[in-house]
Amino acid sequence: MITSKRLAAGVCALLAALTAGIAFPVAALAGEPTGGATPQVDLVLDVSGSMRTRDIDGGTRMAAAKQAFNEVLDATPEDVDLGIRTLGANYPGDDQKTGCKDTAQLYPVGPLDRTEAKTAVATLAPTGWTPIGPALLKAADDFDGDGSKRIVLISDGEDTCAPLDPCEVAREIAAKGIGLTIDTLGLVPNAKMRQQLSCIAEATGGTYTSIEHTDQLTDRVNQLVDRAADPVVTPVAVSGAAACAQAPTVKSGLYTDREEFGQQRWYRVDVEPGQELRASVSVGADRAVNPSYGVLMRAVTVHGREIVRGEAAGDGRTDVVSTGLRYPKAESDDDNAAAASQTVCLQVTNSFSVASGVKTTPGLPLELTVDVVDGPSPASDVASFGLGRGWWLLGALVLTGFLAGLVWGWVSRWRVAVWRTN
Repeated sequence: MITSKRLAAGVCALLAALTAGIAFPVAALAGEPTGGATPQVDLVLDVSGSMRTRDIDGGTRMAAAKQAFNEVLDATPEDVDLGIRTLGANYPGDDQKTGCKDTAQLYPVGPLDRTEAKTAVATLAPTGWTPIGPALLKAADDFDGDGSKRIVLISDGEDTCAPLDPCEVAREIAAKGIGLTIDTLGLVPNAKMRQQLSCIAEATGGTYTSIEHTDQLTDRVNQLVDRAADPVVTPVAVSGAAACAQAPTVKSGLYTDREEFGQQRWYRVDVEPGQELRASVSVGADRAVNPSYGVLMRAVTVHGREIVRGEAAGDGRTDVVSTGLRYPKAESDDDNAAAASQTVCLQVTNSFSVASGVKTTPGLPLELTVDVVDGPSPASDVASFGLGRGWWLLGALVLTGFLAGLVWGWVSRWRVAVWRTN
């Protein structure tokens, strides 16, 4: 009966806790997915003259793209806002300056009307140039709101609007810190096109895929659209300073920044007594760099005294190097907790370098993770006879042995007494 009452009380307490959790949700920290914003996808399609080529399953590249788009539009989840942008679809002439402005929003990013979108795609015909860079710049402005943002670029050739390098455009978009990912798909690619589309994708954390068949194109675009609906953590853009005194204060969360070659970035974190600071940083080489490089992260006081550091080195085999550190702040006996809080300065330094001719701006992409949590509870029994946390177990064993000895002794004496009586 008592057990049943305790079980019922436990269930009631659990339901009460769940109800409280629903009624009072915890506010999202920086860099955490909020789950309320609608994910957005912008399909950017190359409609240049080369899309007339017949080398995909016996048909033209344009026919394969239209078929794939129709199937993708049918399968797009209801909770995804989708749009379509074209490049090279309207200007058939030979003037490069005019041809490099040929990009238009065929269907705006928003709730999808499948019939209207399909009708718009059906009107497309291979026409002009391949202004990938200008199209990406325009596509970055097609989005509105706080949801995840993804561009899916489908092209059959390299950009024809130099000197506006589409890879540099992608780096500029990434440097804005708006959480925009660009995935690229190359139709029957050559080596130069594969290199360019790969660079675009890598600059924003996206993927590149080579396409040879219509069903392959359909499946890949569907995968990328579905991926946009998955909850993601979008880093918060932050600008570190050249010194701790001017550094921004950051809280627990995920942040993105840019760091020049061989320079340093500073950030400030407030740590209360009894809390532990856990921080990590990753710096990516989004362009050709010399081998032998490293990243250093230091936690120092506002007066410049180093507390702890973390460092890592690379040899050119990977394009990302990461390191981290931990700093537990001890409990304070001061009743004024605010007076005992500490501002920790985080310094991030890199030793990347590039050969002559490689652009050094914008800086290298940097991702910073900060987590301030409750520190480990102090062990109250560490000094108990020098036995640490296991003293109570040893004490229990000693007591059990003592009681067992008493019982066994009493039983033995009783048996001897009975034997003598008989």
